[in-house]
Amino acid sequence: MTRLGILDQSPIRSGGTAADAIRETVRLAEAAERLGYHRYWVAEHHSHPGLAGPSPELMVGQIAARTNKIRVGAGGVMLSHYSPLKVAENFRVLETLYPGRIDLGIGRAPGADRLASRALANGGNPLSVEDFPRKVSDLLGYLGDGLEPGHPFESLRAMPDGETQPVTWLLGSSDQSAILAAHFGCPFSFAHFINNRGAAQVLDIYRGNFRPSPRLTAPEASLGVFVFCSEDGEEARRHAASRGLFFLRTRMGETGGVPSPEEALSYPYTEMERAFVNDTLSRTIAGTPEEVKERMLALGEEAGVDEFVVVNQCHDFGFRLKTYELLAEAFGIEARG
Repeated sequence: MTRLGILDQSPIRSGGTAADAIRETVRLAEAAERLGYHRYWVAEHHSHPGLAGPSPELMVGQIAARTNKIRVGAGGVMLSHYSPLKVAENFRVLETLYPGRIDLGIGRAPGADRLASRALANGGNPLSVEDFPRKVSDLLGYLGDGLEPGHPFESLRAMPDGETQPVTWLLGSSDQSAILAAHFGCPFSFAHFINNRGAAQVLDIYRGNFRPSPRLTAPEASLGVFVFCSEDGEEARRHAASRGLFFLRTRMGETGGVPSPEEALSYPYTEMERAFVNDTLSRTIAGTPEEVKERMLALGEEAGVDEFVVVNQCHDFGFRLKTYELLAEAFGIEARG
């Protein structure tokens, strides 16, 4: 059976505020539980004019407190910025409060521009990607595996300890994170919405190199997909246009939230800008529920996965909610009372 989850980037719509976006994230999480979604992840972005969520560990606690059964987690924590001990402590607290419901997704990307990365590093290496495997190893050690003998912090324990630990996922759009996930015996989520060409090959690498661990005895994977869904396929594609212009403006360093479909469709794109937007939209699934389901299942069959984490950046919160309602109905997931 296909599992559906949500990755919420807390998009700020043009004319709205970051506070609106945070409140809408909580509302959408509550709706996701009612609709029967399996998990709800929140993203991490810093000093971004269009994405409001810099602190997934705080959002996870708020969402878990307002829901009862849905798994809640980070998709993900940008570990290159942080102490593995502190991240382990944060998520051990969450696991203690909401046992058996917490996911800790770990990302390699900074989730920030260079200036914000420097500020987060507070004088350290702002983009210490080369330290990432060591940090993952330390994090898993603090969460329950134990640090290797001779580690300078071997005697430390991440508190509060307990019988369960959060499920640690590696997130990525290339083979590098997949290889790490395989090496450490963690589940892996591939970001199709970032790279729509490499899923099958990367997931084959993940499965081929997977080493069973106390956390996971066999490979487990999902696909992160960008979806716009409406009973009217043209309406879905119209709303998807907002994502194209939003991503273009972000790349150009311009400020502002997710534009309306009307603004996106009337924007005077240059030939180069149009090519960039078309490439962005090629990583987007937009259409009727039947069209979206068919394309998602085809992607899942090609990649060998039966779980999807669905992303949506939309100017209209009502339409964003409708996308998830129609998707749940199309896949026949069981609503919760």
